[in-house]
Amino acid sequence: MFESISERAIELVDPRQAGPQPPYPSKGHPGPGSEQQMLPRADHGEKSYVGHGRLHGLAAVITGADSGIGRAVALAYAREGADVVVSFLPEEEEDAAETVRLITDAGRRAFAAPGNLLESSYCVYLVDAAFREFGRLDVLVNNAAFQRVHEKIEDWSIEELDRTYKTNIYAMFELCRAALPRMRAGGSIINTASVQAYQPSGQLLAYASTKGAIVAFTKALAELAIKQGVRVNAVAPGPVWTPLIPSTMPAEKVKTFGKDTLMGRAAQPGELAPAYVFLASNDATFMTASTMDVTGGEMLP
Repeated sequence: MFESISERAIELVDPRQAGPQPPYPSKGHPGPGSEQQMLPRADHGEKSYVGHGRLHGLAAVITGADSGIGRAVALAYAREGADVVVSFLPEEEEDAAETVRLITDAGRRAFAAPGNLLESSYCVYLVDAAFREFGRLDVLVNNAAFQRVHEKIEDWSIEELDRTYKTNIYAMFELCRAALPRMRAGGSIINTASVQAYQPSGQLLAYASTKGAIVAFTKALAELAIKQGVRVNAVAPGPVWTPLIPSTMPAEKVKTFGKDTLMGRAAQPGELAPAYVFLASNDATFMTASTMDVTGGEMLP
């Protein structure tokens, strides 16, 4: 007979009330966005995430780890026992410093790696940094993304389309190409897709099309990576309250962001982190080429 860890019953949470509901008071602010300027402030699991050693001794590279989903995943990985290379844009250094603090407070090592994913050399640098600082790379999380909202197709310039694809697709390819040959059996690559891959919005034409490409890329790479025992999966979030939202969307959309989900609200970044932990852990040894949806009830095919 198994002994109970605690005499107290788990207190269940009403999912509709697990995070702030719209309308949100947050106003728009310049990109790439800052956690410091968000109202309400996002929840990355600072007070709620409890680790269980599922990634103990592993090393991860996480892009876009300064804020949002990236910070929540970095926090969860650290509390699960992993060391983390924190990738972020130089102008996001203030937010990234908080991510680094959360990792070190969990008793793990963090390596802050500012740079721009548009540069191929930086992608290689991130992989090299993991091996130099931690002696290994077990998990690559391709999370960083760029988006802009427009009403008409002519509002997208070729330059903006190019930046969207280079950030969301090319950088992911460069990182996988640098990392995969050096990863050991049991390692994982986890890509951040989106509900936009399946239910694309015209106002997010460029961004949505990259997310569709990420789903296809994940499935194709999984076929190659499993030959060396590395699993490749994706997480498809629905609306998530991150700095990307108030820094790229019109004020009216920010105010009502997430209200159309079955939950009636946007997700908090900390609600996404367990999916990334699961996919990186030995609990998911029979999962590859999969896309996990964490959409608040938005139906995916």
